[in-house]
Amino acid sequence: MTDLPVTDVKAALKPPRNQWLDVWDQFRTHKGALVGLVIFIAIVAAVVIGPFLWRIDPTYVDPNPVNMLKLRNQGPSLARPFGTDQLGRDMLARMMAGGKVSIAVGLTAMALSLFLGTLIGVLAGFFRRLDGPLMSLTDLFLSLPLLPLLLLMVTLFRDSLSQALGVETGIFLLIVTAIAVTSWMHTARIVRGEVLALKEREFVLAARSIGTPSRRLVLRHVLPNVMSPIMVSATLGIANAIITESALSFLGLGFPPDFPTWGRILFDAVDQMQLYPLRVILPGVAISLVVLSVNYIGDGLRDALDPRIRGR
Repeated sequence: MTDLPVTDVKAALKPPRNQWLDVWDQFRTHKGALVGLVIFIAIVAAVVIGPFLWRIDPTYVDPNPVNMLKLRNQGPSLARPFGTDQLGRDMLARMMAGGKVSIAVGLTAMALSLFLGTLIGVLAGFFRRLDGPLMSLTDLFLSLPLLPLLLLMVTLFRDSLSQALGVETGIFLLIVTAIAVTSWMHTARIVRGEVLALKEREFVLAARSIGTPSRRLVLRHVLPNVMSPIMVSATLGIANAIITESALSFLGLGFPPDFPTWGRILFDAVDQMQLYPLRVILPGVAISLVVLSVNYIGDGLRDALDPRIRGR
């Protein structure tokens, strides 16, 4: 009987490679996703760290009418790299403040939408009694016209929430809830399909045969195995939420005029778009870059988290 070489013994004793390292290796091969990740991190860092370096108040309007007239509609300069708007407010400061709000809305709405979609999808896929009613509810929401429903929700609850919680907090919660309530359906359908396939797998049947309760089955065996489509849906949900918030703000139904978001900046600049196109280009490019980078990140995650593709 021959002895195994030392290198083979070391390889056999070496702990298994972390799955997330394999995911990262596959993700790095997707050049578009890698570039998208760098752009998204750079934009988030700019809107989070930028206000600490550029300390101009984005809502400040010079109380002196003469000074305000001098400051309004200025072009880019060393003192004002992005120029000023129609009230003399600094556009760079407004872009950073608006990006913080828009990205916060996107992340929060995505998290709430993901929670609702995952909960309904797991319940519908795992418990047969709940499948019919929950999928009927999902079909009902899918059949509703989303933009009119969003406009109706904002119109009905905007004033009451603003009075109860304050203008900024009330409208933030209203927009986040409205976006989440109207965007969870696709996640629910994807998760349900994955759960229907998983609950018939051998490891789930084995856990059920030894008396594992349903709650533990879902939390320990089913839910970790549907994280791949959930994470992909999360990245795409951020882009959808940012576009929806921008559309609402552009229609004048989002945040108040003195509370900048990228959509609100677009709405304020559209009247003078031909005279000052930069004020429209800046928020438009920012929204496009975030949405495009997030979509590429979602494509990269989809490929990296698919075990049939990973390793190619």
